Amino acid sequence: MKAITRLASFTACAAAFSVFACAAPVEGWTQDLDKALVTAKAEKKFVLVEFTGSDWCPGCKFMSKNVFTKKEFIKAASKKFILVELDFPNGDKALAEKNKPMYDKYKVEGYPTVILLDTDGKEFAHFDATKFPDPDAFLKHLDDAIEKKDLD
Repeated sequence: MKAITRLASFTACAAAFSVFACAAPVEGWTQDLDKALVTAKAEKKFVLVEFTGSDWCPGCKFMSKNVFTKKEFIKAASKKFILVELDFPNGDKALAEKNKPMYDKYKVEGYPTVILLDTDGKEFAHFDATKFPDPDAFLKHLDDAIEKKDLD
């Protein structure tokens, strides 16, 4: 009986931890797109929105580990962008449901997808994040996207 009680306690703790881990944004990132747009307008920055399945998507996990959580990436990208993570974790259905309207609005077809928005919230780039698998390549792509936007 003690074994069953311990197993139940362990399972409950593990489930609680996994939901907490999915729900907490990485330092330098926000999960509130509306607030990010207000901040971007005030600071004259763009908005980078990453659509991720943090607890189940292999490409998302790779990008998180190798790009999005790297201090050098966050520091450099934050000079021009407000960083937003919209997560669709299996371990937090309520969060995934909360973010679904943005998934539909921006016609996201897979994970990890990144969209770039101007200060008015207008999309100017939409791409698969895994095409730029290291901070330098990703930052270069961001600069190229801004340059292309400015030429249009």
